[in-house]
Amino acid sequence: MTEARILKGRLLVVAFEGWNDAGEAASGAVSTLKDLLDLYPIAEIDAERYFDYQFNRPTVTQDDDGNRLLVWPSVLTYGPTSVLTRRSPGLATDADLDVSADNASNVYLLLGTEPSRNWKSFTAEIMETITENSIEGVVFLGAMLADVPHTRPISVFVTSENAELRHALGVEKSAYEGPVGILSVLGEAAEKAGIPTLSIWASVPHYVHNAPSPKATLAIIDKLEEIIDIVIPRGELVDESAAWENGIDVLASEDEEMASYIAQLEQARDTVDSPEASGEAIAQEFERYLRRRDGKADGRGQNGPQGPQGPDDRRPKD
Repeated sequence: MTEARILKGRLLVVAFEGWNDAGEAASGAVSTLKDLLDLYPIAEIDAERYFDYQFNRPTVTQDDDGNRLLVWPSVLTYGPTSVLTRRSPGLATDADLDVSADNASNVYLLLGTEPSRNWKSFTAEIMETITENSIEGVVFLGAMLADVPHTRPISVFVTSENAELRHALGVEKSAYEGPVGILSVLGEAAEKAGIPTLSIWASVPHYVHNAPSPKATLAIIDKLEEIIDIVIPRGELVDESAAWENGIDVLASEDEEMASYIAQLEQARDTVDSPEASGEAIAQEFERYLRRRDGKADGRGQNGPQGPQGPDDRRPKD
């Protein structure tokens, strides 16, 4: 059964920096896994073939000895590992993880910058790595900018192009039509190869689009843990998420317009989430929300999103 394949077999978790990664939430989730787990690179893409360095520029940094280093855009696959283990009764903390458990999952990670060109060749290389490592399921992580308040739980959407997996997990097929990122291209290739795929997307408040969003990263990891039924260490993410939310609260307290806008988002979200909300009530609240926004250049004022991190839409793009 497809559910068994993607949940219990060799699983590849994928995230790319760039268009699919608002608030660095998706790449942050995979980076967190990489840092917390005993993984090592098993494959690297030749960056010269796929990156425009005027668009994805290398960065300069310093090592521990003060030497200057150039860091080039890259795409790396990490694995294998058996550190992530199935849930077991009485498991309370990260310290209780039994990394030698017989039912440990084989989890692989793919993390990098979205390529600038030659996407078909790039996808073919990734598919070779997937085949060589006998990957049996792929989970794509993404994040988009949306009209959502930072004070409420981060909205997370789960979709799949695989009919058996949708039935097994009770998730939907994406209805999005429009421009897509490399995640969609890889997803199509994997499904054509008979490898089931799942997409997890988080909504990031657009008015804080310039800063990383640990709260969205945490929401993605929570959903990933729930979907593939494994225990994932959180590290410092919980504290970082709380600090992120408190920091925005301080900024909003000093900006009356921003505070008013956030209050409107909160009201709209609470209306949609309330148990007694009907379809008509939700539609009426949305119409009132649009009227309140009327008169602003793009509905967001000076704090609106910029750049290609994702359209202002709560539906997943891939």
